[in-house]
Amino acid sequence: MEIYFARHGESEANRLGVIFNRGYGHGLTGTGKRQAAALAGKLAGRDITRICTSPLLRAVQTAEILAARLGLPFELADALREFDCGIIEGKSDPGSWQLHSALWRAWTVHGHWESRIEGGESYLDIQARFVPFIEHLLSRYGDSPERIVLVGHGGTYRCMLPLVLQNIDLDDSAEHPLACTSLVISVAAPEGLACRQWAGVIPEAGTIA
Repeated sequence: MEIYFARHGESEANRLGVIFNRGYGHGLTGTGKRQAAALAGKLAGRDITRICTSPLLRAVQTAEILAARLGLPFELADALREFDCGIIEGKSDPGSWQLHSALWRAWTVHGHWESRIEGGESYLDIQARFVPFIEHLLSRYGDSPERIVLVGHGGTYRCMLPLVLQNIDLDDSAEHPLACTSLVISVAAPEGLACRQWAGVIPEAGTIA
């Protein structure tokens, strides 16, 4: 089995600098739609068998474009949604982004996994929905020729992919951020998932640096 972790195309929230990880708004920009179409072209020759997507609009619209090109249906998976930012949801002011950055530091620098913005999710909350979803895919399809595309979000992938990919850590994901419609390609092995390619970079000796 192979899993292709794909980030959604550029959204209106990306362009406006709005923190929008809840609700059903801020869909793809024209650029985002073109990015998704280009991604569909890259995937067209890979015999993709299944598409799952975050329920947020920007991800759903990306999945719709992929599904139309690949001739497949897509499924919604709440496990793939971006993490909830609580009281700063829908905001774009500098103070809100400072809180957002402080949360990243709490998680990725200090290991304060329980930290959260008021009303939002902690690292442990994201882990509790994302990791079991991936483990279920491995349990069900790990020995099969399935090639599954998961359409999700940069923040969730940055946090969670180091937990499910054997040869990627938090430093790797921080040093190599995923642009819109970037792909992380992974393959199932007896010991779990291994990253074969991270946004065009091929890992070597346990690191993508």
